[in-house]
Amino acid sequence: MPATAEEFEARLARTRARMIRNGLDGLVIVDPANLHYLTGYDAWSFYMPQLLFVPLHGETFLIMREMDAGGAHRTADTMPAERILGYPESLVHQRNVHPFDWACEQLRARGFGKRGRVGYEGEAHFLSVRSFLALQRGMPEWQLVDAHDLVNWVRLVKSPYELDLMRAAGKVASAAMRAGIDAVADGARLNDIAAAIQFAQATGVEGAEGDYPAIVPMLPAGAAADTPHMTFSARRLDARETVSIELAGAHRRYHAPLARTLSLGRPEPRLQRIAEVAAEGLQLVLDGLRPGRTVAEVHGLWQSHIAKEGVEKASRLGYSIGIGYPPDWGERTVSIRGDDQNIIEAGMCLHVIAGMWMSGYGCEISESVAVTEAGAEVLTSAPRELIVKE
Repeated sequence: MPATAEEFEARLARTRARMIRNGLDGLVIVDPANLHYLTGYDAWSFYMPQLLFVPLHGETFLIMREMDAGGAHRTADTMPAERILGYPESLVHQRNVHPFDWACEQLRARGFGKRGRVGYEGEAHFLSVRSFLALQRGMPEWQLVDAHDLVNWVRLVKSPYELDLMRAAGKVASAAMRAGIDAVADGARLNDIAAAIQFAQATGVEGAEGDYPAIVPMLPAGAAADTPHMTFSARRLDARETVSIELAGAHRRYHAPLARTLSLGRPEPRLQRIAEVAAEGLQLVLDGLRPGRTVAEVHGLWQSHIAKEGVEKASRLGYSIGIGYPPDWGERTVSIRGDDQNIIEAGMCLHVIAGMWMSGYGCEISESVAVTEAGAEVLTSAPRELIVKE
């Protein structure tokens, strides 16, 4: 079922409560995940300037390209048409004017050109320099301050409605991983493996339709398995090679990532050992994920484990997840590492990725989890080991 009006009202209330704590009179939101969270809006329009203005008091306004604004109500169905404003097509890709010039005029006409502290999303991927400068120029009364991912932090603890969507995303991820594992074979092309995964991601499973993920399937293979985030090409796998699969299941924009490494034929002893270290350490972390602990304490369980095994991992062990749009499925809030003192709460969702990238080889074993009062609920499913295909 779609989110209710009450769900969106609660999200907006939590956002405004955090605005008060941060001394903000308004908030300019451009991150498509945050637009979706607060309005339900969902379309591939984020490559053009668009914003949601959230005043501390009064109505919110969604401003976007005119051709997108006309149909925005089909997903942002809790917002009346008079609060969805479309800038003229003549402002697209112009040198001397910018769509946010028009947006500022519209907001000023509605009484928002008063002095105050207004937050902007300094880490958002789709706040261009030109967009920011247009805000400065168009609203000189505003003291623009970095809101430091304010809405992302509101999103950190999921509602029961959102947790159900995360569980569905986990089912899609598990099905996509099965498709990827089945497609890996001696001589298989990486792009064909990716195609099998993408078909499963889009199709979904019974009761959980698929959605497009924020990131394409990542398939570092052979010696390149020592590096994460490699995508795919038309090259063929050779016998005795390894390939890591990192993907996400997406369901109504909620994402559950999942990673596994496969070996074609008997793996090298060093790869088998690092896979066992990763799987054992991941289980320790899953057992330790309980409300009331700090993220750093949970990371310490992993760190102690790999230290005893004589290996190191400089990168973080995971991060918070939820709504995702390209180019990322992470929330930019909690990072599972030794300096993160955030308190774990029930309702948080995390991608715990025991990725060990050594020199010339590597292994990735991960799960998406939801934190409950009783501990970690694992949302994804695949053999939690180095998968060997003879």
